[in-house]
Amino acid sequence: MNYILISPYYPVNFQSFAHRLKDAGVNVFGIGEELYDQLGSELQNALTEYYRVNNLEDVDEVKRAVAFLFYKHGPIERIESNNEYWLELDAQLREQFNVYGNKTNDLKKVKYKSEMKKLFKKANVPVVDGRIVKTRKELSKAIDELGLPVIAKPDNGVGSAATFKLSSEEAVRHFEEEWGEAQVYFLEPYVEGGVLCTFDGLVDQNGNIVFQTSFTYNVPTLELVKDQLDLAYVIQKEIDPKLETYGKAIVKAFGMKERFFHIEFFKLEDGDYVALEYNNRLAGGYTIDMYNFAYSIDLFAQYASLVTGGEFKESDAENQFCVGVTQRDAYEYKHDANAIYERFGDRVKFEQRIPDAFAELQGNQFYAINADSHEEVDDIIRFVHERKNCSIVNV
Repeated sequence: MNYILISPYYPVNFQSFAHRLKDAGVNVFGIGEELYDQLGSELQNALTEYYRVNNLEDVDEVKRAVAFLFYKHGPIERIESNNEYWLELDAQLREQFNVYGNKTNDLKKVKYKSEMKKLFKKANVPVVDGRIVKTRKELSKAIDELGLPVIAKPDNGVGSAATFKLSSEEAVRHFEEEWGEAQVYFLEPYVEGGVLCTFDGLVDQNGNIVFQTSFTYNVPTLELVKDQLDLAYVIQKEIDPKLETYGKAIVKAFGMKERFFHIEFFKLEDGDYVALEYNNRLAGGYTIDMYNFAYSIDLFAQYASLVTGGEFKESDAENQFCVGVTQRDAYEYKHDANAIYERFGDRVKFEQRIPDAFAELQGNQFYAINADSHEEVDDIIRFVHERKNCSIVNV
């Protein structure tokens, strides 16, 4: 099998896709912007060939790279990045070269929040009403119908980028100035008291879920960024049956194959859920590593097995919680890395500096720590986030 990885170097923890695919007997080709020497010997050895482009944003240049690899090595059977930023590029390349997987038209339902809502409703999963707005007049009408507060998101957008909470007329005026009718937005009522959580997993070549999990955030993403709060999110040992039912119905409605999925929900105070977004890829950051730690599994290897026609092999080990918890350079904490390791020992699975591009959202220092109980989860979060004081220091 010939498999092209778009941007095989970045993010660094996704390099394991190349390693496990090679271990499964796949010819892995990389297309990226980094110099070959920058890749490092391990990634170099995992790649059959690496084609450097000046700019991955230049679709024509990337197409020439694919054409070269196709001519030199024969038919390409997969093109993938597993990275939300490159999903549209991946689809364009598959369409151009008739490669298995999602094409451009297939992405409409996972790119546009307004289209997602239609499929959530088709799956009989609760949602909050939303409105598409293209002009200030439509914005005013939508707010009259929905009331304040509302969340305003680009209808076609990535993550929490360019997302606004509009809770007052002043906030609406500020949004209008920032927006300038430059792109289509999607408005929906703000869910008060909702806990942000997910239903995540992997589907095989027939669209069957072969791995599923869920994690819960300590605070919604918008508040996390706006107030520069401390982040914690927890891979759950077990999935709430109601969330599982909703998640499975959504996966069936979207009909994807041989892909990871990441579906966001709000859990309401009454125990029900509302669906927010369907993401046709892995959760970002170090979440796949946390899945592996929580479930004693290697999802990189299991994905490679599925791609090559093999089976998904579940772990025999008992599930654990895995806590992703961060510290920000702007605050002084009572406990540094040494203290965290001394307290939690081998339950600390790894620590990493978060790349600057994600630091504003997540924080600067990341820890993944396993736990067996809710009490241990709470203890981990409390210990890592405990500050010397609440003042911000100069960094």
